[in-house]
Amino acid sequence: MLISCPHCHRQNRLEPSRLSASPHCGACKQALFTGQPLALGSSTFVKHSSADLPLVIDFWATWCGPCQQFAPVFAQAAAAIEPRARLVKIDTEAAPDLAARFAVRSIPTLLILHQGKEIARLNGAVPPQEFARWLEGNLPAIG
Repeated sequence: MLISCPHCHRQNRLEPSRLSASPHCGACKQALFTGQPLALGSSTFVKHSSADLPLVIDFWATWCGPCQQFAPVFAQAAAAIEPRARLVKIDTEAAPDLAARFAVRSIPTLLILHQGKEIARLNGAVPPQEFARWLEGNLPAIG
């Protein structure tokens, strides 16, 4: 499967059985999984959305109170979910084209993308348990 590096954004080919073996990027040699949400913009989004790893996207903005309240929940989930999926944050102010592309009308908006296609959406900040249930119910099997 193809996985984009969170540091240099190069795509790496990796056997699914090696996902949990702390793999490193073939180009920059850094860890492919950091256990932290990855901030993406318009230019880096394409590399990650075209990879085989599901993306859990948090569309947010710095001025949004509910977004700020939800940020620790999202960060905690990144540590728990990787390497099953990559959790990414997209600032709607910095990347309005991506917000428009996915018809984001309110924030926070959470999406799960797999192989470039939206497979689930959740609007609004939710408690950690509800977010975990939503992830478990919607993340596709990989590999």
